[in-house]
Amino acid sequence: MGTTPIPEANTPNPAVITPPAGAPPMPSPKQRIASIDILRGLVMLIMAIDHIRDALHKGHPTPTDLSVTTPILFFTRFITHFCAPSFVFLSGISAFLAGSRRTRNEMAKFLFRRGAWLLVVEVAIITFAITLNPHYNYIILQVIWAIGGSMIILGLLIILKVSPTAIGIIGFIIFIGHNIFDVIDPGPITKTLPWQLLISGVGWDGEIPLGHGRVINVPYALLPWTSVMLMGYALGPLYTAAFEPKKRRKILLVTGLTLLAIFLLFRAFNIYGDPAPWSVQKTTALTIISFFNVTKYPCSLLYLCLTLGVATLILSRTENARSKFFPIYGSVPFFYYILHWYLIQTITIILFFAKGFTVHQIVTPNSAFLFAPPDFGISLAAIYLVWLIVIAVLYKPCKWFSNYKKKHRSWWLSYI
Repeated sequence: MGTTPIPEANTPNPAVITPPAGAPPMPSPKQRIASIDILRGLVMLIMAIDHIRDALHKGHPTPTDLSVTTPILFFTRFITHFCAPSFVFLSGISAFLAGSRRTRNEMAKFLFRRGAWLLVVEVAIITFAITLNPHYNYIILQVIWAIGGSMIILGLLIILKVSPTAIGIIGFIIFIGHNIFDVIDPGPITKTLPWQLLISGVGWDGEIPLGHGRVINVPYALLPWTSVMLMGYALGPLYTAAFEPKKRRKILLVTGLTLLAIFLLFRAFNIYGDPAPWSVQKTTALTIISFFNVTKYPCSLLYLCLTLGVATLILSRTENARSKFFPIYGSVPFFYYILHWYLIQTITIILFFAKGFTVHQIVTPNSAFLFAPPDFGISLAAIYLVWLIVIAVLYKPCKWFSNYKKKHRSWWLSYI
């Protein structure tokens, strides 16, 4: 879910940078990259639909459960699958561009600090925003954790003087190979905390006990997501000014089509890349849903091929696009991400009391989530109405902060 704190994707200034080995020269003026801000803004807005559905959909039916889902419910969930991979992939591209304005050591330190900050935010700010539980006995590690942890790993590779090409190769190997454990059972190590954090994770239907009544939920196992950031970093040179735009668009187009071809081929024959094979269902609609019902927790190869295939195609087709709407959100991702969670939960609390629930019903027995009794919620149509309200309310604050960042260069702006 997600998204999302991503370093600004600006073209760099040669007067203040030390380019990575083999990178093309940089232009002098700073400017936003429109296609990146458009894609990022688009997926951030879509992301809010899923978070509103999680918080407010009456009965909380599982959209990917073929026994209860409907086409519109599944579609509501499916379109948000494209958000987290796009966030993490664009984080990698942005990290390369940010690194072109810094020395190797400066960039590594920035990634370490930025990554550590995001881990604190995930636990202290986002976990509370999701659960509204001040006891913090239920900790959730989602896309902010994935981006922060991946930044730390990328920083380690940079400090070890691994080239962008080699970083991309490492990412690709993890990207292709991480589903091998669906075929090979590594044994008892899968029960350990490091394995759950790095490789397989524990989804919404399970938790890792931490002791003293606290548990941790790790739907975003780190290494598969790190592979996405590393490959984004390796493609960062495409966005330097010296790189020919026509060639960049062609590379992105071929990359997107290749990823989608892998998805279609591997998925059609249930060859490899997803632990949940599709099958023919009792209706055509459910069969189609089964085919596209790829695994997000932990993210599978086919889930990533499908989502990143579409994302790179969008990047290849929006270079000359002009939009004043999506870039407003895409230029301040972290700011938007924090605000949208707390706005959604403010609406949740208002609706909770407006529907006649009392303070005695704030806590649901055997649940770490507050203000979420089983019979609370609104229809799916109302979910979309609330979504429109959320993005409308956040437009002005995001526009203000976007303009503020353009006019100021304070160090702390790199962390918000």
